[in-house]
Amino acid sequence: MDPIANMIIMMKNASAAGKESVTVPYSALKHAIAECLRKAGYAGEISKKSKKNQPMLEIELLYENKKPKITQVERVSKQSRRVYFGVKKLHRVRGGEGLLVLSTPKGILDGKSAQKEQVGGEALFKIW
Repeated sequence: MDPIANMIIMMKNASAAGKESVTVPYSALKHAIAECLRKAGYAGEISKKSKKNQPMLEIELLYENKKPKITQVERVSKQSRRVYFGVKKLHRVRGGEGLLVLSTPKGILDGKSAQKEQVGGEALFKIW
């Protein structure tokens, strides 16, 4: 299975169920994605914990007027098909309501940050 897809789907499902936080297996890439989502306002506090000697990443979920901030996610690049965007091809998600998360040479960035940094990269997923 795709670990990034698992992480974002777990976050979406936990938000829909009204959970306060979600715990996913730790990796440096997942931690960087969670930091990007925290900066964009889709996730709260992020902490690395250990459960049965396995590193885990706990991500706090945010709500606005008792409605989850994360209502839908869409994986763009998959293991079978990679999708890349140049800086000129970056676009808004759902008229500016959503967020495009990219893996760039400067790290994991959202679409707006990538345009400011003038870098393109692999589109990981869209979230709104």
